[in-house]
Amino acid sequence: MHALDILGDPVRRRILELLAQGELSAGGIGDVIQTQFGISQPAVSQHLRVLREAGFASVRAEGARRLYAVEPGPLEAADAWFDPFRRFWLPHLDALGTELARGRRARRAGDETTPDAATEAPEPTDDPEEN
Repeated sequence: MHALDILGDPVRRRILELLAQGELSAGGIGDVIQTQFGISQPAVSQHLRVLREAGFASVRAEGARRLYAVEPGPLEAADAWFDPFRRFWLPHLDALGTELARGRRARRAGDETTPDAATEAPEPTDDPEEN
C-alpha cells in the first residue's frame, strides 16, 4: 500500500498526530480515537494494525500494555513523494514570508517614529487661552 493511501484516512492521520507527541498505549490511543471518531475499539485496533504493517508505527510490550510509537521512515518517504510538487507552493510561501517580515518591519518603524499621543505633553503656545 502506498504511503499516501495510509495517510489518506483521517483516523490514521489522527493516530499519527497523537504518536508524534510521544509513545502511547493502545488503550490511550483507543480512548481518544473512539471519542473523536465514534468508532469501536476493534476498528481502532484495525487502524493500528495497518499503521504497524505499513511501517508507520512500531509497538512494544510493557507488561500487559502495548505501547505504540511513530516511525519516521515512511513519513520521510511520503514527504519525498511531494518533492516534484513543491515548486507549486514554495514560491507562494516564500512571498508570504517576505510580506510578513515587511509588515513586522513597518510596525517596528511606526512604533519608533510615531509618538504616542497619550504620553506626549502638548506644546505650549503664546496664546494664554490655549494653555
